[in-house]
Amino acid sequence: MVNSTDFYEQNAQSFFDSTVDVDMSELYDRFLPLVPDGGLILDAGCGSGRDSLTFQDRGYSVIAIDASESLCELASVLLGKSVDCMRFNEIKLQGVVDAVWACASLLHVPKNELSGSILALIRSLKPSGVMYCSFKLGDQERLVDGRFFSDMTDESFRALMRDVSPGVEVETWVTEDQRPDRNESWLNVLIKLDD
Repeated sequence: MVNSTDFYEQNAQSFFDSTVDVDMSELYDRFLPLVPDGGLILDAGCGSGRDSLTFQDRGYSVIAIDASESLCELASVLLGKSVDCMRFNEIKLQGVVDAVWACASLLHVPKNELSGSILALIRSLKPSGVMYCSFKLGDQERLVDGRFFSDMTDESFRALMRDVSPGVEVETWVTEDQRPDRNESWLNVLIKLDD
């Protein structure tokens, strides 16, 4: 099994440079109205720290984590605060965050491990919490340039959620990649817990 973290360790600066300025405002506009003012957001797989910085600048509290030590160091500098090096299955938070932001991060988890990772993130949420995650649109598992991807469709994600946490509200929509050199579609997901 290819460990995608190795890719990010070897390419941390170039990945940081290519993602830190990408405009994600369309996604923020769908996600942030669901988070209480000043709420606590877990940025799970924060990469460059771009999204955490936006959340901080808008008055939210942020816990940022990533599996790549090198990206954690770069994001820590950007954010002016420590970013913990941690995998999804190492998250021990229970019912303390208002929202989880897992933008283009869960997509590196093999499908047979995805349920456990999503469950760890859901468990970190308060009862009325919300979680955002995104995957490349498709139905395969694949290796691309040293990274592993689990692609998802609306149908495959909903089937997964029936096993993970039946009864939660799931909303999905498709967007196009915001980077100028990419021609890819993304499945965006909002998971809303009941009070």
